[in-house]
Amino acid sequence: MIRRLILTTALSLSLAAPVRAVDSGALFETELERLSEILGALHYLRGLCGANEGPKWRNEMRALLDAEAQAPERRSKLMASFNRGYNGFQQTYRTCTPAADLAVRRYLDEGAKISREITARYTN
Repeated sequence: MIRRLILTTALSLSLAAPVRAVDSGALFETELERLSEILGALHYLRGLCGANEGPKWRNEMRALLDAEAQAPERRSKLMASFNRGYNGFQQTYRTCTPAADLAVRRYLDEGAKISREITARYTN
């Protein structure tokens, strides 16, 4: 519960602050794509494991797209990453297992870390 709150808060903070131009644009893109993939995985796995969050992770992805993906090409890449995260677990897990639950915990941690790093590195 606390990890989910951290991820949501960190993601919200990273979306609220303006992003400044940096030379490490490729790293920023890679981080956004990974975060998108994590959001897709969480959208599938949290629903599978009975979290009763509805469209929470899809809505987080929509907020990320609205904040960071105005260009159609960028939007498509981030959406593809989200779908890859979702579909990868959909093909693997049909029921919530201990391994699926562990994946959720790890993705919540990794997503929170990426969100914090993006916020620290790229905002004013």
